[in-house]
Amino acid sequence: MSADPTQVLAFETDCHLFDGCGFPAPGLHSFLFEPLWGNADGNGMYFNKPMLLALLGSIVVVGFFWAAFARPKIVPGKLQMIAEAGYDFVRRGIVYETIGKKEGEKYVPLAVALFFFIWMMNLWSIIPVAQFPVTSIIAYPMVLALIVYITWVALTFKRHGFVGFFKNVTGYDKTLGPVLPLSMTIEFFSNLLVRPFTHAVRLFANMFAGHTLLLLFTIAAWYMLNGIGIAYSGVSFVMVIIMTAFELFIQAVQAYVFVLLTCSYIQGALAEHH
Repeated sequence: MSADPTQVLAFETDCHLFDGCGFPAPGLHSFLFEPLWGNADGNGMYFNKPMLLALLGSIVVVGFFWAAFARPKIVPGKLQMIAEAGYDFVRRGIVYETIGKKEGEKYVPLAVALFFFIWMMNLWSIIPVAQFPVTSIIAYPMVLALIVYITWVALTFKRHGFVGFFKNVTGYDKTLGPVLPLSMTIEFFSNLLVRPFTHAVRLFANMFAGHTLLLLFTIAAWYMLNGIGIAYSGVSFVMVIIMTAFELFIQAVQAYVFVLLTCSYIQGALAEHH
């Protein structure tokens, strides 16, 4: 088995069942890529495949909405209609439902940008040649979660001041009586430390697991394509198709959940504390 991390699937194409070679199972090496430019060793700057996909994904999303709304028409064309439907889905289906129309309107651009950027980063997993979900690298979900976290903290301070912020993040409720200190401690660590971590890990873990399963069945279909193993190879190939369809669903769901939680945090920051 080759350990060359530049390979798309990271396995030997001449390795099959009954050839005396073991099954080249996917692992962490499947998520490592040699730099396309620069040197990853030491403190040198470098540019690799996930970075390229993130850049291309950003260009695709911005280019799509730019092309759709550069010259908007009263009677929209197909591209404008699709863009309006996507924008309206996020605005009405997520932002308005969570924050409300009056307060939420100003946060629609943030929600739309997050939704379509994350969805595009996820979609790379099933696009030929790319075949890698950028969000399966923990750094990308962490940066997105950090943006949301900073927005939430800033809004809470702006709306409630320092005392109000403290009450908001600790869930202060004097009716709790003797258990109030314990409750406030748990809420404090949950909101300020656990929340951004789980926000990022939820997206990362789902895309990491999904990509690993796709690799597993894809490699298995090729590995068993030999002798009597062809029958098993066919079953594995069917699973590749099923998993690809399932991933299409999960990719959209994860973008939706990330933005839904974002709006929920913003709504909590804007809500009055009693």
